[in-house]
Amino acid sequence: MSKVCAICGKGPIAGRQIERRGLAKAKGGVGKKITGITRRRFLPNLQKIMVNIKGSRKTVKVCANCIKSGTVKKVC
Repeated sequence: MSKVCAICGKGPIAGRQIERRGLAKAKGGVGKKITGITRRRFLPNLQKIMVNIKGSRKTVKVCANCIKSGTVKKVC
């Protein structure tokens, strides 16, 4: 199954993780130095919930933002 919200279409986005070492200038050091940059993915907070779609119950993946905003109504 894909990592995409069924309501808003929010999906994974690319980013970087930056590794630094050294002491900050404000603390008396010579400054932070970048020692490595690694590519990574930021994934959306998807939850599986039961939803009524055209009279039938289906399980869909919806992001937490859509659930919080009330865009989607859960079926118990």
